[in-house]
Amino acid sequence: MPISPNQGSTGGGTTVTITGTNLANASAVKFGSKQATITANTPTSVTVGSPSGSGVVDVTVTTSGGTSNPLSFFYIGAPFKSALSATSGATAGGNTVTINGTGLSTATAVNFGANAATPTVLSDSQLSVAVPAGAGPGTVGVSVTTAGGTNNGLSYTYVDPPTVTTLSPNSGSTSGGTAVTITGTNLSTTESITFDGETAPFTVVNSTTVSAVTPPGTAGAVDVVVTTTGGSATEIGGYTYVALPGI
Repeated sequence: MPISPNQGSTGGGTTVTITGTNLANASAVKFGSKQATITANTPTSVTVGSPSGSGVVDVTVTTSGGTSNPLSFFYIGAPFKSALSATSGATAGGNTVTINGTGLSTATAVNFGANAATPTVLSDSQLSVAVPAGAGPGTVGVSVTTAGGTNNGLSYTYVDPPTVTTLSPNSGSTSGGTAVTITGTNLSTTESITFDGETAPFTVVNSTTVSAVTPPGTAGAVDVVVTTTGGSATEIGGYTYVALPGI
């Protein structure tokens, strides 16, 4: 006599179907000492809502013919999640984050706001999930659903990709060291700035302005790339290195 599923939340409410023979007119289904609510019954199956409980309990079905052999049902506590490996990312989604916590081994879904993603279970304490696309920029709640229930409490911020509009000044010495003000949009989460592929030290001023110091470079126009948690913006030939005069 199979039972499906054979595990559920300690809080109860799991829909469980027990299949077998001679099950018509079942008068009681018990999970340990607690009686379950019968919601459907045929000669070969009984569907119930599990009562609250803990640990492993015997499940039995009683009809006018007697009580069945017991089956095991495993109660699982609600998951607890403690941290996300990244708390922000591109509105387009697609980046992979890990979720750490406990009771995660039966996870079936991770919701970022209203958008669900199917996680990969790495262990009872860790999940990996590809972030779904967001409806727009902003912060959403993150929930994990397991056989033990749903846990909320973490948040994730969707960030639109950056844009770069101006560099001032837009030229300087090949020896580097020029302070450049970069203006644009969505720059507050800037992670790196490169001039011709070379990393430049920078300071975020606000969401529309960052200040960078040019690294040494080769004479000529080079691309400037600003990378944020929302993506990257490339200003093609946006900065020109000028060779030092020689006499």
